[in-house]
Amino acid sequence: MSARPSGNGSYERDLDPAIAARLKRTPDGLVPAVVQQHDTGEVLMLAWMDDEALARTLATRRATYWSRSRGEYWVKGETSGNPQHVVSVALDCDGDTLLVRVDQVGVACHTGDRTCFDAGVLPLADAARP
Repeated sequence: MSARPSGNGSYERDLDPAIAARLKRTPDGLVPAVVQQHDTGEVLMLAWMDDEALARTLATRRATYWSRSRGEYWVKGETSGNPQHVVSVALDCDGDTLLVRVDQVGVACHTGDRTCFDAGVLPLADAARP
């Protein structure tokens, strides 16, 4: 992985070509990243990565994502004080989803909750009914 200066003073990183070749991206070049607490298995959030975000994450062990709403990279915890220290990153069998296992400091969700998936369980149909 090599680093090169970008136009804004930060550094862009090149993703290992062998890893890049395995990724199946959305039309806008993104791969969903399921973020999980490494020791409990708790699913914390879903975020998006492009090649550069993944390269930065692998190189720094700091979870770096692409914000679709803001159109910029963000390092989890840089402004909130709730960082994610990356323990491992895995690619699924189809190459279209990443599993980022982290040690989450503080809360993961922008709402102040531990996880983004505690907004309420959706009701399932009765198992006896078809």
